[in-house]
Amino acid sequence: MADAFVSSAVQKLGDFLIQQVSLRKNLRKEIEWLRNELLFIQSFLRDAEQKQYGDQRVQQWVFEINSIANDAVAILETYTFEAGKRASRLKACACICRKEKKFYIVAKEIQSLKQRIMDISRKRETYGITNINYNSGEGPSNQVTTLRRTTSYVDDQDYIFVGLQDVVQKLLAELLKAEPRRSIVSIYGMGGLGKTTLTRKLYTSPDILNSFPTRAWICVSQEYNTMDLLRNIIKSVQGRTKETLDLLERMTEGDLEIYLRDLLKERKYLVMVDDVWQKEAWESLKRAFPDSKNGSRVIITTRKEDVAERADDRGFVHKLRFLSQEESWDLFRRKLLDVRSMVPEMESLAKDMVEKCRGLPLAVVVLSGLLSHKKGLNEWQKVKDHLWKNIKEDKSIEICNILSLSYNDLSTTLKQCFLYFGIFPEDQLVEADNIIRLWMAEGFIPRGEERMEDVAEGFLNELIRRSLVQVANTFWERVTVCRVHDLLHDLAIQKALEVNFFDIYDPRSHSISSLCIRHVIHSEGERYLSLDLSNLKLRSIMFFDPDFRKMSLINFRSVFQHLYVLYLEMHGGNVSIVPDAIGSLYHLKLLRLRGIRDVPSSIGNLKNLQTLVVDVGEYTCQLPRETADLINLRHLVAQYSEPLVHISKLTSLQVVDGIHCDQWKNVDPVDLVNLRELSMNDIKKSYSLNNISSLTNLSTLTLFSEEVKSFPSLEFVNSCEKLQKLRLIGRIEKLPDLFSNSITMMLLSFSVLTDDPMPILGMLPNLRNLNLVRAYEGKDIMCSDNSFSQLEFLHLEYLGKLARWDLGTSAMPLIKGLLIHNCPNLKKIPDRMKDVELLKRNYMW
Repeated sequence: MADAFVSSAVQKLGDFLIQQVSLRKNLRKEIEWLRNELLFIQSFLRDAEQKQYGDQRVQQWVFEINSIANDAVAILETYTFEAGKRASRLKACACICRKEKKFYIVAKEIQSLKQRIMDISRKRETYGITNINYNSGEGPSNQVTTLRRTTSYVDDQDYIFVGLQDVVQKLLAELLKAEPRRSIVSIYGMGGLGKTTLTRKLYTSPDILNSFPTRAWICVSQEYNTMDLLRNIIKSVQGRTKETLDLLERMTEGDLEIYLRDLLKERKYLVMVDDVWQKEAWESLKRAFPDSKNGSRVIITTRKEDVAERADDRGFVHKLRFLSQEESWDLFRRKLLDVRSMVPEMESLAKDMVEKCRGLPLAVVVLSGLLSHKKGLNEWQKVKDHLWKNIKEDKSIEICNILSLSYNDLSTTLKQCFLYFGIFPEDQLVEADNIIRLWMAEGFIPRGEERMEDVAEGFLNELIRRSLVQVANTFWERVTVCRVHDLLHDLAIQKALEVNFFDIYDPRSHSISSLCIRHVIHSEGERYLSLDLSNLKLRSIMFFDPDFRKMSLINFRSVFQHLYVLYLEMHGGNVSIVPDAIGSLYHLKLLRLRGIRDVPSSIGNLKNLQTLVVDVGEYTCQLPRETADLINLRHLVAQYSEPLVHISKLTSLQVVDGIHCDQWKNVDPVDLVNLRELSMNDIKKSYSLNNISSLTNLSTLTLFSEEVKSFPSLEFVNSCEKLQKLRLIGRIEKLPDLFSNSITMMLLSFSVLTDDPMPILGMLPNLRNLNLVRAYEGKDIMCSDNSFSQLEFLHLEYLGKLARWDLGTSAMPLIKGLLIHNCPNLKKIPDRMKDVELLKRNYMW
């Protein structure tokens, strides 16, 4: 892990030497020495990282290297910022005097670093840390830089599901039986058996969707807040309108309980309560679920038998079984990336290892993911030998040993990426774009010819293929939401503490590690800020505390001045004020503000900022005009209400998400040459969207009309030569006669078209995915011969009047998947479609 810190520091020291041409000779020599020493030390780190787990002295040695690398970067970044600030506002003698002082301070700080490096060099010899050849072929793979966005992921839900089909049918029968009493179905079993996967299969079953108009899903976990759980259920049922969010924030726990009961009283509902650890957690919730004798159901998953048994005296309890040896082997083979390369000798080794997993699905899929990245018989034998060292008395393998082995097989960069998942609260769904942008801000993603976003997505897909990260949702061939199993979440936290990667504030002991450069706060944020943090050089601070609202307590200028990441997740109703001092965080790469509407003008000082996310739910926020000074901004995600003048100055922008049409109409986008993704809201029919065609590299476009009214002319789309993904949500009076031939994926929603769209859409030569949701008011669709030549996936949803579908014999020759939902008058589909795989409905578009 330290290798990544040192690599980053070496690169930044080199960049500094190149950029600071006028650097004084003595100072340049000192920095060159520092860079060369770190480069030399880097060659010893691999050996040290292997030894540190058994020797606390070596662990401290590795930490000291981390600390030196981080301090070196902080010193130079501060110097660069101050030098640039002075150059713009100071003249002659005053400038020279201040510059001399700054040189002295930097030189003094580097001298201190030199002494620390000489100390750790002596310790290296004492601890017997040797130089390991990185090209020996041993240990983890370092070829992560070859991964790209095109790297596909493996959706492991179906694989984990092997052997549970009979259980699904049994539980579906229980949920759908003609029993009017509200009943509880409890599912219990040890971690890794697939409880959440099983219940997700139930939750998304067509029979369940048709039988329960009202559904909600909550995760309880070990650390839970009853009020948050009640709020989340209410939001799932009622939606997230401004009025609802404001109302919920003012309610007490008793108010929330009564409100939810009244909300559910007249509804037939299914509520999924996942991962209950204590019977008290269920007791605090169950009063909110009324029994209106209409067949409502609640599903509970837990690891504990007593929680399951006591949930309902007359409820149904199911103990989830382990997989048989045959089912385990089937699961292993399905998950293996290249089954054909498994020769008989390798198969024999694999069967031995799979047998020792004792039918635990998580162990099987992680083992398969690990072996998928080990080539040849010798590599598989090494895995077996390692596992056999820690075999239990009953001849089984501890799940933690398999998980640790898979983690240790990761490259240094992928280890960092995996550990970052431990920062999020247990069971929390993580948006793929969110984790990718955090990795970028932390410096985990190497710069090169490829876009950093694409390289980071390749890293995410690699973790998914190794079954260390699970896919929670996908859209258009991309992972959009992911999560980690709670056992892997525990592993991430454990490994992070071992290498001082991050620590989570513990309000019970009122403590957090002073050795970690990343602090995470899940609760009682105000108490955390009362700690003495003055001597820390924190790089990231992440608040997931919904009750935190006093940003004035954050000492931006001293304690947090070295931050790369400031991540504040607060409730939308706890609207807080951001102090002007936030503008002093000039190292900041990512700023995420949730529950905050007004951003101060000082934000314009954050010249290194890559990502700005301002999320106030259904509200709009105020971005100052100085936002246009963020010259390195790549991702702007904010629904802002006032025009952002000079947005075209932000030439590094890759993503603009949430902009209102009012803010776009006067933009000259010619200079936004890097913009790849644009999402625009509240588009009025009177506006012209023609300037979008000037975005020469635009690949993804999402447009929402004002209150689902009519769009203006869409003829401009034909001029977007690189556009691949197009989403249009709103009324379309007339489809353009021509779309860009580059389009591969299209969603039309609430279009209310009266003319059959298929003749126009069928001519798109590269269209692979088509989603029509409330898009067409007619009765017939006709897909003529030779149309839809590349189409692979077709979704037809809520086409209430559609009654007939004619399909030419040569139309859709490559179709792989079909979803038809809520098209009540479409009684028959073309014969050729009857053999096409039926797709699951995706709620996230």
